[in-house]
Amino acid sequence: MDVTELPTGKKRGSLDPFRRAVLRGLAVLLPPLLTVVIFLWVGNTVVNYLLEPMEAGARQLLVGHFKKQILTPEDVSADQIRDGLEENFARPYQKTEDGLIVPSEMYDFVDSEITDAVPSLANEVMKVYVERKFLRRQYVIPLFLCVFVLVLYLLGKFLAAGVGRFFWMQFERVINRLPLVRNVYSSVKQVTDFMFSEREIEYTRVVAVEYPRKGIWTIAMVTGESMLDIRCAANEPVLSILVPTSPMPFTGFTVTVKKSETIDLNLTIDQAFQFIVSCGVVVPPQQMVQAVADREQAAGGNPSLLPPSDE
Repeated sequence: MDVTELPTGKKRGSLDPFRRAVLRGLAVLLPPLLTVVIFLWVGNTVVNYLLEPMEAGARQLLVGHFKKQILTPEDVSADQIRDGLEENFARPYQKTEDGLIVPSEMYDFVDSEITDAVPSLANEVMKVYVERKFLRRQYVIPLFLCVFVLVLYLLGKFLAAGVGRFFWMQFERVINRLPLVRNVYSSVKQVTDFMFSEREIEYTRVVAVEYPRKGIWTIAMVTGESMLDIRCAANEPVLSILVPTSPMPFTGFTVTVKKSETIDLNLTIDQAFQFIVSCGVVVPPQQMVQAVADREQAAGGNPSLLPPSDE
């Protein structure tokens, strides 16, 4: 009786190389693309909700100020108004189609700035004058940045004071009582606290320790040499370490372990935080190279014994 040999491995389809190539290209393209998209989104948000309202407020104030220069024919003598003749072009006032009078300097500036015909209404001439004279982006953006930084500085100083901290705590207390808003606010606050808050704990290096039991390795940050009494009880050097939690590493457990039971890792503090925040997905490059070397060593230097790669 013939015994048919069953396939032991999964047969690869003809489209697998194409699919893997597409996924690799997508993996390469997504990080810069998402970075650009995030920065564009932040920029558009700042422009739409901060810069443009600031421009609108400044425009309203300036128009209200210069609107006093719009006069009626009764306010100015006829020999001060241009009548279309070239010899009277130097007269200080210009009459618009709605019968009102604006300063000639203002009218000529608008005429030189726009390619179309000058607006027929005096109010429109005034708005274009204010827009092109005082609200150019090369003037507004530096001023906006200075004002924005100043507001952040004053807000930080206010919140650092006792009164400001009290009002902020009351505000957060109200936010935390709102059912839907509190979930979004708490998540955003955790991210911003991790990104912008100063680290009060000084980490010296990154180690690996078997925690919470033997056989389970955990990344930890060394914070010090712990207490003398614990060192004496252990009868050898000990370390104080912080075992952070994923995906928010600014919380965790403070543990004292024997120095001999820790392994120094070839990781920077930032790389360790990236590894923890990503729940172990983002592995530092030097550790990935070491992993390949370990695989080759385990295979006894024979590449045929290594697991098949995707290439």
